[in-house]
Amino acid sequence: MSDKAKDFFEAFKAGKMSRRELMAGAGKLGLSAAAANFLLNGAATRALAADFNWKKFSGEKLHLLLNKHPYADAMIADLANFKTLTGMDVTYDIFPEDVYFDKVTAALSSKSSQYDAFMTGAYMTWTYGPAGWIEDLNQWIKDPAKTNPNYNWDDVLPGLRASTAWNGVPGGELGSADAKQWCIPWGFELNSITYNRKMYDKVGVKPANNLPELVETAAKLTKDLGGPYGIGVRGSRSWATIHPGFLSGYANYGQKDFTVSDGKLKAAMNTPESKDYHKLWVKMIQESGPKNWSTYTWYQVGTDLGAGASATIFDADILGYFMDGGDNKEKGNLGFHAFAANPAAKAPTPNVWIWSLAMNAASKQKDAAWYFMQWASSTEHDMFGARKMDFVNPVRQSVWKDDEFRNRIEKSYNGYLQQYEASSPGARIYFTAQPLFFDVTTQWAETLQKMVAKQVPVDEGLDQLAASIDKQLKDAGLG
Repeated sequence: MSDKAKDFFEAFKAGKMSRRELMAGAGKLGLSAAAANFLLNGAATRALAADFNWKKFSGEKLHLLLNKHPYADAMIADLANFKTLTGMDVTYDIFPEDVYFDKVTAALSSKSSQYDAFMTGAYMTWTYGPAGWIEDLNQWIKDPAKTNPNYNWDDVLPGLRASTAWNGVPGGELGSADAKQWCIPWGFELNSITYNRKMYDKVGVKPANNLPELVETAAKLTKDLGGPYGIGVRGSRSWATIHPGFLSGYANYGQKDFTVSDGKLKAAMNTPESKDYHKLWVKMIQESGPKNWSTYTWYQVGTDLGAGASATIFDADILGYFMDGGDNKEKGNLGFHAFAANPAAKAPTPNVWIWSLAMNAASKQKDAAWYFMQWASSTEHDMFGARKMDFVNPVRQSVWKDDEFRNRIEKSYNGYLQQYEASSPGARIYFTAQPLFFDVTTQWAETLQKMVAKQVPVDEGLDQLAASIDKQLKDAGLG
């Protein structure tokens, strides 16, 4: 980059010209839009160095473990700016999600120092943290000698900060005063309705406002469309079937997975209210779901929507976002709708999945790894990903207020901002933090499969599930 071009972008960051003047001037300098945007983010990154010694670990090498995901793609696209800012080198191994978490567990459990930092979901830290495999990041966040004064931790959405912090006590409240910050929120998804506007118009229906309406609407779509089915939700025998739309609706009905009393947990899936909720959910899938629902993961739910095989999904808002773009058949035809499953609820209460960054406790260069983590979760990088890459949903409040980002989303994704703003105040993790999370939720999904297949009545199935889980809790000293 020429000194003239560099000075031009530094002048913009100093507030000496508007963005329109910047882009016009970049064109006169012979810079493409892509090159201009890269240089602009470079200027933003260099501005980070004003009040903090980012070169402290210059020459060190970091190694990351990453899941193949648009959030990782955005980071990789911006990585040259981190290397310039810090003088550190960064390499990474990247794996698809079907094997990724096995790779993480193998690396951490062996106490290998191969990876310094890695991507994780918050749920996984309920295992990693108590096992001593990851670091409590509070010791870095709260140390002004190690954290850029402009990092602005409080800018991260409060529900996400709380949802990634736990005191390690089974049943302990997420985000409590004594909680350890096991990971840093990086990007997240909340659960809402994405629907095919053309199919809805053809049948003459509107997006449902609650679960009883959704059961009826999905049935009508299935009947009248003559091919596509009405509603897509996950159904595989996995924890991942329980955490998206299912638990979002469950929480909206005021239901919990466990009650906690005197430090002991007790299964709460078989309350009368829970049984009523399950009956509606099961009926919806039986009448309006895909024929092979019990095999459905994130990928099948999304692919069917993007291909026009389904009319609706109750799943991650970002899944709908991805299906409304790219080379999907239904690109441009989708709409987004906030969803409160309970007719008596005042607002949605979506459960969230949070892709986060965590530090390997076996790393030999933890302070240097923290430099990477705070850069990757900074406002500047978050803004780059939101404006120029598919970094939705960003975790910082300031980025959601950014006009360029908002205008990009508003222009191309019908109703996305509206569903986000209606849903985000109630968005957090609604599971009870405890070490049997994966075992319990997988068994819950298995029971749900049996109910949908009519192998067990809902009431009986939930009583059996609760009894089995209570035994597991007791055997583990948790119940």
